Amino acid sequence: MTMMKTLIFLASIQIAIMSRISSSAMAANYTVGGTNGGWDQATNLTAWASSMTFSTGDNLLFEYTLNHDVTEVTQPDFDSCNPNNPLQPPLSGGSTIITLSAAGSRYFICGTGGHCLAGMKLEIDTLAASSPPPAAPPTALSPPPTTAPSASPPAPAPSSGRRPVSPAPQARSIVPSPSPSSSPPPNGVSSEPASPPAAAPPPRESLLTPPPAPSSAATFGDMGALIACSAFVVAMLLNF
Repeated sequence: MTMMKTLIFLASIQIAIMSRISSSAMAANYTVGGTNGGWDQATNLTAWASSMTFSTGDNLLFEYTLNHDVTEVTQPDFDSCNPNNPLQPPLSGGSTIITLSAAGSRYFICGTGGHCLAGMKLEIDTLAASSPPPAAPPTALSPPPTTAPSASPPAPAPSSGRRPVSPAPQARSIVPSPSPSSSPPPNGVSSEPASPPAAAPPPRESLLTPPPAPSSAATFGDMGALIACSAFVVAMLLNF
């Protein structure tokens, strides 16, 4: 139990130290009057303050001589340069650091008689420190739409120096005109097409056919018969 309390105590101290270091790192330090002035009567403190922007956590460094002091007062006492009602005891010593711990307006004057009326007065308007914006929740990244790769245009043909040849005109397609409708045939005439004339019949063969030529065998037979008859007649004559 004692060990647990010790660890919690050390963790609290560490957190406080880290917070102080973080706030100190973010805070800005301003030397009152700028590098060419200071907490005195010769510096235009009103113009210097209006040119600066102060935030909570910033520090004001007053550098002055020992005949001056730093007295914080209310706005009415600031306007009338009345140092008799300070919000806290006047600060002196030649160097004073005041931390702007809260947003709002604060008023400082020099308590030495006549110095506030001579211009040793300063109004500081402190703005609230801007906190870092909260981290936005991660949003789901939608996949980019897939696009089909576009076809690259064909590379132009290299110029040969010749005049470009115009393309031949395309032949027009000829659409045949519709055939005229046939007019109806006159009364009494058939609409059917005339039949072609009948072909003439082939010529008939002659009824009288020429006798066939005698063959050589019959010719020799007839001659033999004629010779035999002649020989018989001669023989008969010789017998008489």
